[in-house]
Amino acid sequence: MELTHLEKRLLNDFQRDLPLSQRPYADMAEQLGVSEQEVIDTLERLRERGVVSRVGAVFRPHSVGVSTLAAMAVPEAELERVAEAITAYPHVNHNYEREHEYNLWFVVTAKDESELCGVLEDMERSTGLSVLALPLLEDYHIDLGFDLQWT
Repeated sequence: MELTHLEKRLLNDFQRDLPLSQRPYADMAEQLGVSEQEVIDTLERLRERGVVSRVGAVFRPHSVGVSTLAAMAVPEAELERVAEAITAYPHVNHNYEREHEYNLWFVVTAKDESELCGVLEDMERSTGLSVLALPLLEDYHIDLGFDLQWT
């Protein structure tokens, strides 16, 4: 997949330290020498192409609302369908496949424990599969950003 210079800069330069302001895309645009609308349109195109799934802040667990890591054991033939159903929940900020009996993993966030339990129960009802909730016991910070090398 060919990426433009602007796409590469957006993907590399804003993995962390996204501007915390009323108009973060305008701040990004100023740093990149383009218009705010160009930043917004480019990020939308990257999302539509599946290059990014989300742009936004990541908060320390339980500092705003509640969350849990969750996993499901999904039959291989159903994995794509179930992953799409889980991704459709606005409470899910990412999910991924793992090579394990529990092969679909995701993080669920909610405003409080009651809502979180309701979302997990709804996921079980809608998919017909059990959800294993793995709540955070100890907090570790892992920086997932890295400099992208373009060849």
